[in-house]
Amino acid sequence: MPAPRTVLLTGAAGGLGTLMRGLLPAYGHELRLFDMTLIEGEPGAIIAELADKEALREAVRGVDAIVHLAGIALEAPFEKVLRANIEGTYNLYEAAREEGVRRIVFASSNHAVGFTPRPREGDALIPVDTPRRPDTHYGLSKGFGEDLAQFYWDRHGIETVSVRIGACLMEPSDVRMLSVWLSPGDAARLFHAALTAEGVGHTLVYGSSANTRLWWDLSSARALGYEPQDDSEQFADKLVAEQGELDPDDRAHAYLGGHFVTDPPVWPR
Repeated sequence: MPAPRTVLLTGAAGGLGTLMRGLLPAYGHELRLFDMTLIEGEPGAIIAELADKEALREAVRGVDAIVHLAGIALEAPFEKVLRANIEGTYNLYEAAREEGVRRIVFASSNHAVGFTPRPREGDALIPVDTPRRPDTHYGLSKGFGEDLAQFYWDRHGIETVSVRIGACLMEPSDVRMLSVWLSPGDAARLFHAALTAEGVGHTLVYGSSANTRLWWDLSSARALGYEPQDDSEQFADKLVAEQGELDPDDRAHAYLGGHFVTDPPVWPR
């Protein structure tokens, strides 16, 4: 499909949103920004919450696609996650339906499958159809978002690429992130592929770079045209020297979700 010219970027003031504001325009996307927080240097941004249905309708009106990054980005009390990540994502899809937007890129998370045991040496990579095992209210909300995306494709014909993002930072900060790191450059490549690939229906992909220590299968992302160019291994020597290798007998190292699986701290399971 032709590259969308106008893309609504929700969560534009957040960490990932800030990175994408700088990178996605190079792919030919004109960004319309939405966030609940003022964005310095962006007087045209729409400042509202996802609960504001009229503001969402205005934000969505006339765009070619949506990259939905807004919401609570880490664990929080369920009531807050419910309002922002569950009700807020529903409100966004309804606005898209009402305004005729046909493509959404949804920022899901590896925490939707956080209680999945991580691969050991010699194991196969984890496929995208592995059963969901959320490790937090946050991960639970991302599972809801994936199901919502499937429902809106089946019922209303709105296409979505749900991206189970690992950790999108300039560089990984711990040894676990060596396996799930998504460089900002690769994130932009993946989002661009998700915005422009043909016939995605509802496609679920993992979002990481081509890491030497990769845990999950990137084939569905590559099928969209995504070609990751970065590898976290350049940071491995420093991190391993500081922190040591992952210990499979440590609960926080045994599952995809890392330390998010340790509350409540019940080990072994």
